[in-house]
Amino acid sequence: MTDQVTDRRRDEYPVVRTISTRWEDEDVYGHVNNVVYYSYFDTAVNGFLIETTGVDVRTLSAYGIVAESSCRFLRELRFPVDVEAGLQLEKLGTSSVVYEIGLFQGDEPGPAAVGRFVHVYVSGPDRTVTPVPDVIRTALAHLQV
Repeated sequence: MTDQVTDRRRDEYPVVRTISTRWEDEDVYGHVNNVVYYSYFDTAVNGFLIETTGVDVRTLSAYGIVAESSCRFLRELRFPVDVEAGLQLEKLGTSSVVYEIGLFQGDEPGPAAVGRFVHVYVSGPDRTVTPVPDVIRTALAHLQV
C-alpha cells in the first residue's frame, strides 16, 4: 500500500458501512485489538454483498474465500464508538476480487487503518476456483471509483 492510500478520506470511498464496536473488541491495552480490524473488514465486505445483492452469499453456487488480507495500522480504534468502513474496488479479476477498506472513527477525517482483502471464488466440496458470480459482479459496480 502506498502512502497515498493511507491519506484517503472517508468521502473518497463509494460505499461506507457502519459497524458497532463491542466491549470485547478492546484488549488489556485499552484499544481495539489488531485482529479485530480483520473482522471489521470481513463484516463490511460480506454485509455489503448481502445487502446489495439481496442474496445470502452463502447460498450461491460459488462463494468467496479470503485468500489474502493485510492491514496498515495508523491509529487506535476504541470502544464504544462506531467504526465506519469505507469500501472500494481495487481490482476485479475473472475469479477474484480485491477490496480496499478504510476504517474510520469519530470526526477524524483520515483512516485509523487501511486494509486489503482478497476474495477468490470457489465452488463444490473440492473448492475449485471458479468465476465470480454475475450477481456479485453487478454488486461490485457500486464500489468502483
